[in-house]
Amino acid sequence: MGQSLEPLTTQTEDMGERGHERLFATARAKGRAAYKLLASSMFVSICLVLFYRASNIPGEGEEGTWAWMGMLAAEIWFSFYWIFTQSVRWSPVYRSTFKERLSRVNETELPGVDIFVCTADPVAEPPGLVISTVLSVMAYDYPTEKLSVYLSDDAGSQLTFYALWEAAQFAKHWLPFCRRYRMEPRSPAAYFAGVADHRDTCSDKERSHMKNLYKEMESRIDAVVMLGKIPEDLRTSKGFSEWNSGMTSKNHQPIVQIIVDSREKSSIDDDGTLLPTLVYMAREKRPQHHHNFKAGAMNALLRVSSVISNSAVILNVDCDMYSNNAESIRDALCFFLDEEKGQDIGFVQHPQWFNNCTKNDLYANAFRVINSVELSGLDSWGGPLYIGTGCFHRREILCGRKYSKNYKEDWQRGIMREKEETGFILEEKAKSLATCTYELNTPWGKEVGLKYGCAVEDVLTGLAIQCRGWKSVCFNPPRKGFLGIAPTTLAQTLLQHKRWSEGNFQIFLSKYCPFIYGHGKIKLGLQMGYCIYTLWAANSFPTLYYITIPSLCLLKGISLFPKVTSPWFIPFAYVTVAKNAYSLVESLVCGDTLVGWWNIQRMWLLKRITSYLYGEIDVILKLLGISKMTFSITAKVANEDASTRFEQEVMEFGQASPMFVIIATTALFNLVSFVFALRGVVADGELRNLEQFFVQILLCGVVAALNLPIYEALLRRDKGRMAASVTFTSLGVTALACLLAKV
Repeated sequence: MGQSLEPLTTQTEDMGERGHERLFATARAKGRAAYKLLASSMFVSICLVLFYRASNIPGEGEEGTWAWMGMLAAEIWFSFYWIFTQSVRWSPVYRSTFKERLSRVNETELPGVDIFVCTADPVAEPPGLVISTVLSVMAYDYPTEKLSVYLSDDAGSQLTFYALWEAAQFAKHWLPFCRRYRMEPRSPAAYFAGVADHRDTCSDKERSHMKNLYKEMESRIDAVVMLGKIPEDLRTSKGFSEWNSGMTSKNHQPIVQIIVDSREKSSIDDDGTLLPTLVYMAREKRPQHHHNFKAGAMNALLRVSSVISNSAVILNVDCDMYSNNAESIRDALCFFLDEEKGQDIGFVQHPQWFNNCTKNDLYANAFRVINSVELSGLDSWGGPLYIGTGCFHRREILCGRKYSKNYKEDWQRGIMREKEETGFILEEKAKSLATCTYELNTPWGKEVGLKYGCAVEDVLTGLAIQCRGWKSVCFNPPRKGFLGIAPTTLAQTLLQHKRWSEGNFQIFLSKYCPFIYGHGKIKLGLQMGYCIYTLWAANSFPTLYYITIPSLCLLKGISLFPKVTSPWFIPFAYVTVAKNAYSLVESLVCGDTLVGWWNIQRMWLLKRITSYLYGEIDVILKLLGISKMTFSITAKVANEDASTRFEQEVMEFGQASPMFVIIATTALFNLVSFVFALRGVVADGELRNLEQFFVQILLCGVVAALNLPIYEALLRRDKGRMAASVTFTSLGVTALACLLAKV
């Protein structure tokens, strides 16, 4: 989308209204007048569709009355949801920074930055993956004495601590190597995997030497992980003695270890430069206390960091989202330190990009349209949502501060350590802030810190920050700020979206509903933009209805759409063609392929009838008090066979899942309906009733075409195919549905 920008201003981009040099510029997307014309014509056509549907309901006693009314309800819902999606397409804005102007600021005047990295499971999130992310953020192009990196290990794993200890030793070689050759990316795993920007001047000999050092470290970590315990000679070393045989991931004391202390003169790398402070934290876990998942870990990090570094700016990164741009901190500071607009900005959000998506985006995890269009569209209304990773915050706003025009940020805030305050004393102070009971009867999780009680605590927290008067910005530089690992199987993808849709829908049905909580606090366009995501789950039943009832009625000979020869066919056709044509163009402009766009449509369908369905049901059960909130971690690794199929863009169905039963059943039912319908209209070599059932036949045909990989997994493949239990169940349900339709 970067090619379609035009400046918002021509004279105030470089100089602010008060004569200050601006540190960032804003540009508005071109072509919005043409888009608004298209959207207006679609709105008129949608109104005509609804009018036709409402004015042609079959009379009492006629066949298909209830089916027709259900179609009307579904189409009303889709119409409202389409209106919400227009809010982010009306006038997207794009940001750029002037880092060269920031470089004129004295380095000593730059604020300190605390970087939070969160991990929760050493199996789903292997220690080797975690430390590559940690090393990438330690290597930022920023004064190292102003950097502090914190790893929150919610599993309290000694294996993860060992990996971080190894990373601290390797950092002494790695950070000078990165600075010397200004190389990108600065994640060693990514760099040595061949995704490096080889514009650096590093010789093959030096690169090979560094790679050997990295591989040796990786081998030691892998050996310890496979063995499940650390070497005996380390057990009495500082930090390792914290672990004992009675500890488990859900029952252990608080652990805080300052592995590298930048205030100590001995904490230097091979070039004699101070290393960033590096801290390991595992907050206390006890079975009788709810730990509030990632939000609880982030709040513990806020408190622990406040007594160790207390930096004014906080960056939080998921353990699988390594830094891909060494300038990201300076980019963020261009927004915070801008004298004209910086005081309004609470957080700077980078889009969530992935480096392992296939060419044609098999599982639609690249989110190119969301990242390039929708987040920028939200930015035009006051800022994107907080997505939980790749986000720079002012510490004060995470601690609950309300926006005030008169507020002046103390960018030099930090801890002035007393001479007698050793690392051990700091660790003991910090441990007291990471206990299970510290938050009891306090505002933490309510008015202070990340909010509790939601599976997407990040989105809820960002909404609360914006409702306190702060703005946010989306920054999407040409070189992506962060790259992560997307799920590589269908089951992982559906599980992830089930959690996201469930948490977002929970927000909509709570007191934090954007239209209620945000009323009078944020713009209507931003409220609508939030609803695109908070209402993901609500799309499930209308979508499931729309792909099953027309097929069922086709078998029974009930028409639910106007004839092709009717004038009322035109608005139906126009809405369908215009919406999909624009979706295709938008997707292609954002970098998707034609096949990729088709894969996105397939995943759009599969997620709505499974992930969103389960998410909606779970939220309803929680509201009724029947179930409690859970938090599922998406595995970052898959077995070798599944990984190979992913690289070959072959969908993976190698495990039994109730979601797969729904997918297979709807796929088979639409195929059967499509075949029987074609057989019915092409009887005796003559077309019969084609014009009456054309739309329903086309709808079944499109659904069947989208499900081609499902049929292959059911009937043809040997490896990664549907489990036998799923196949037989779906065949039985389909056969029963067809029999009932014919009764």
